[in-house]
Amino acid sequence: MRFSFIAYARHALLACTLAISGVAAAQAPNPMGPPDQFVLEAANQAIDHLKADRGVKAGDLTRINHVVDEYILPYVDFEKTTRLAAGRYWRQATPEQKTRLAEAFRGTLVRTYSGALVKVDNGTSIKLLPMRGKPDADDLVVRSLISQTNTQPVQVDYRLEKTPQGWRIYDLNVEGIWLIENYRNQFAQQINQSGIDGLIDALNSRNQ
Repeated sequence: MRFSFIAYARHALLACTLAISGVAAAQAPNPMGPPDQFVLEAANQAIDHLKADRGVKAGDLTRINHVVDEYILPYVDFEKTTRLAAGRYWRQATPEQKTRLAEAFRGTLVRTYSGALVKVDNGTSIKLLPMRGKPDADDLVVRSLISQTNTQPVQVDYRLEKTPQGWRIYDLNVEGIWLIENYRNQFAQQINQSGIDGLIDALNSRNQ
């Protein structure tokens, strides 16, 4: 059973937000280091800002959007996520449509992340699970178990790619459902109904 487009986005990105806000002790993330350590460092940096920002605690969307833009989104490869979510339709899009689609999709992620941030509490924690596969691979998965007050732990996996600039997250698996796969189904349905421009308009309308 698949979540709806927005419901899954909120659920998955909440889980990703919790992971990038569930650890203590700040240290600047090093995208050139080991991928699991990079995830932990990103988490440490974000949690300090989440706890210290009074605007975030008060639910100020402007402040929340600022935290998302500065401390979460820099570690996400938007273009690759958008390209994979669009699938074969990406090749049919013009350069201008690709730019607009990526920007609209980014707005969707900002909105869903911001909605998730207000739910983070002091009981949120993350535990990294043993990594599988070759440790020197350029494309791999970091697995984690996320706990929050009065909820059952949720397994969340992060797919990362090593780029010239270091590790970047481009996909997310929440309880067996990959983010890109879910978006790909929703994108295809919307494009079949109203074309690529229709998908862009639909994303932008939800972002307002």
